[in-house]
Amino acid sequence: MSISRRGLLVGFSALLAGCAETGPNFRLLYAARPEEKFPLPAMPLERVKPELRRQEVAYETAHPAGTIVVDTPMRRLYYVLGDGRAMRYGIGVGREGYALAGSAYIGRKAEWPSWTPTPNMIRRDPDRNLRYAGGLPGGLNNPLGARAIYLYRDGRDTMFRIHGTNQPQSIGLAMSSGCVRMLNHDVIDLYERVTPGGRVVVLQA
Repeated sequence: MSISRRGLLVGFSALLAGCAETGPNFRLLYAARPEEKFPLPAMPLERVKPELRRQEVAYETAHPAGTIVVDTPMRRLYYVLGDGRAMRYGIGVGREGYALAGSAYIGRKAEWPSWTPTPNMIRRDPDRNLRYAGGLPGGLNNPLGARAIYLYRDGRDTMFRIHGTNQPQSIGLAMSSGCVRMLNHDVIDLYERVTPGGRVVVLQA
């Protein structure tokens, strides 16, 4: 039984299409979001390494589905899906991000949050931060980005935040300030998955 050249090409094209569907479509995941209060442009993919972009991965853990695991040394955040799977995100970690270890929970979350520098940040860099002591409204230039997730312990704010960033090139790095930063597109995705009261585990070196 002979196979025509056209049939061979069609079959080969289908095989390639099947292979293409096995990986995430990063251009779609990081496309423009015009529906946002402050419309987000598409993220330039060349600014973030492929391994730091959002994707579902195999992840064996004893933590139940719905848990956030922040792996500070590896600059990764996992949202546990269950059945040995998790959504993995690349993160950047600021100085304040090393101040918390162990378990916490989501006390609240906010869309396009306002930002106020801490007293330590003002002391360290008054020329940059003192002007914002009264707070900076949410927006594309706000350091907390599109979303913020606030972590609590025993009913008290730990001052530890998982938040967006307007500096995608900082993902995967240790920064001089901030807690745990994510790409704006990624923190929106995480924000939609979590609810107040959800458990968070922060791993330190």
